[in-house]
Amino acid sequence: MKPQHGILILADISGFTAFVTATELEHGPQIIGTLLEAVMRRLSPPLEIQEVEGDAVFALGPDGVLLPPARLIDVLDSAFAAFKAVQRELAADESCSCGACRSIASLDLKIVAHHGRFLRHAVGGRSQVAGVDVILAHRLLKNGVTASRAYVLLTDALLEWLGVDPIELGLVARVESYEHLGDVRCFVRALDASADGEVRTAGAQARTVHATVAA
Repeated sequence: MKPQHGILILADISGFTAFVTATELEHGPQIIGTLLEAVMRRLSPPLEIQEVEGDAVFALGPDGVLLPPARLIDVLDSAFAAFKAVQRELAADESCSCGACRSIASLDLKIVAHHGRFLRHAVGGRSQVAGVDVILAHRLLKNGVTASRAYVLLTDALLEWLGVDPIELGLVARVESYEHLGDVRCFVRALDASADGEVRTAGAQARTVHATVAA
């Protein structure tokens, strides 16, 4: 099978380790599962869910699955909004006072998005994807971002493919360095949900920019 070019997305729950090690087994995994399912429903369709990796969802989409490509920003925004909506709903349920149910608000979501090459193959009858860009996307989950626990990190390769100007979106440039992979230029924007539930994301900024240009 030939390699494909496409989108590689990892949506990872921040605070997962502290949450599962300090809360009850009876409710903790169910809460994480419910939050991840909310994210998955917004990512797929149009993307494919390749795998659930503990506290993260790995999704991908070959070139052509999203038209126009810049629509991906809205897909990521929607996934974050769904996460926050379900989180608020779960946190508001006072029927259980266990540690897990009372610690839901401590969780957050970070999203890494990259564009590159990958190869589909099967291991033991299960679909897998391989390639340097797959490794890179996973490595980017371990980054130096400290300003926010809820953020989207977009690689330079992805933004070039999207045809989006990071400056117009208010994205902050940074460089992550990894052994064997070298320096990776990427851009970060904090994801924020206000008290009234409105999500302020890169997609919202993009729509504002485009509206201003059109006017």
